[in-house]
Amino acid sequence: MKLSDQQGNTLSGASAEAVVLFDQAVTAFNLYRGDPIGLLDRALELAPDFAMAAIMKAHILAGATEPAASREAATLVRRLGAMRLNEREASHLGALGLLLDGRWTAAAIALERHSIDHPRDMVALQCGHLLDFYRANARALRDRLARALPCWSSELPGYSVLLGMHAFGLEECGDYGRAEERGRQALALEPLDCWAHHAVAHVMEMQGRPEDGIGWMQSRESCWSGDDNFFKVHNWWHRALCHLELGQPDQALALYDGPVREGQSTVALDLVDATALLWRLQLAGLEPGARWQELAEVWEQHADGRLYPFNDWHAAMAYLGAGQEQKLAQLLARYQANEDGETATWARETGRPLIEGFVAFRHGDYPLVVELLYGARHIVNRFGGSHAQRDIIDLTLAEAALRGGQTRLSKALARERLALKPHSGINRSLLARSRTALS
Repeated sequence: MKLSDQQGNTLSGASAEAVVLFDQAVTAFNLYRGDPIGLLDRALELAPDFAMAAIMKAHILAGATEPAASREAATLVRRLGAMRLNEREASHLGALGLLLDGRWTAAAIALERHSIDHPRDMVALQCGHLLDFYRANARALRDRLARALPCWSSELPGYSVLLGMHAFGLEECGDYGRAEERGRQALALEPLDCWAHHAVAHVMEMQGRPEDGIGWMQSRESCWSGDDNFFKVHNWWHRALCHLELGQPDQALALYDGPVREGQSTVALDLVDATALLWRLQLAGLEPGARWQELAEVWEQHADGRLYPFNDWHAAMAYLGAGQEQKLAQLLARYQANEDGETATWARETGRPLIEGFVAFRHGDYPLVVELLYGARHIVNRFGGSHAQRDIIDLTLAEAALRGGQTRLSKALARERLALKPHSGINRSLLARSRTALS
């Protein structure tokens, strides 16, 4: 008897009991709640040759952007090579091989082609969407879902999740009105979808609506802030940005010391948020103190200079804040290696200029900061993160221009920012300080 998942995709090597656990794992992964890995492990205990359970686990581990998780994913992929796979499962395996080989774009495109052939494969759509995010491809974030949605209906399990992913893609493409509408539509169907919630939060951040942002976070806090929610730190980060925008750095710092960092998570994605928030707080005039040391120690297990340069850049911020120049030098030395591949190219062409620009800022060499970051900000969407996450580059550049006496440039940058977010308190303050420096 052939067994299928909730969306009707045939599953090799499964048992009826294992399929129930697999569907639960997919839902947990969709909502970033609970323990999808634990559910998949239980499914594999019941059905050791359950290919999609192993494939999904490998996808989650490979997409964690953590060296240890990638090694575990590689072990699973080797095991999968000996399993009997159907055509859809073999296609997944091919994409995983590309990803583990550091070929992020090739893996993402492979999953695009996969989703054209199998538009109701939820695992492929979500994992492909995450790859689009990790390589900062706004168009793919939007269009991967736009192609698939007509093949779904509202009665099909997971439909609301696709709406939430599409909302984020629309936001990253600057289609803010449609993004907010689609995100709210997704949440009306599934209130626990924290990815859809965060898509709407991104709209409010990009439009400079911090009061709305705080209200949005508070009104839905019970839906995204639970202990079993993998995405809660990122949503707390969004609320902290709203407080910074309103000139409330003390409240943002309280969030850092509270829900952002009180648990001292070792998850790389949580470390990115904590590091970026601490750097922004420092730009706002607060002294982080020993908080940098705690982050720097945890980053050591993730920043290997090879897997994901976006993480390395954030680790470099923590090393700088902690005064751990030797660790920073070791990280940059790995970028000197004459290696081939996409991640090595990201490291050399994007990661290194960013890291060196932030090093220069920490050392007070503001002309060098301007030289490095002014050009780098136009190419950083080659790798990693959202527009909101990458805004830290422009903020650091503008602050360096002001501190370094390049007041005409800082004024121009402030005007550039105000054209996008005319009500931004941060941008208005930057313009006012630039005008004062010029007078």
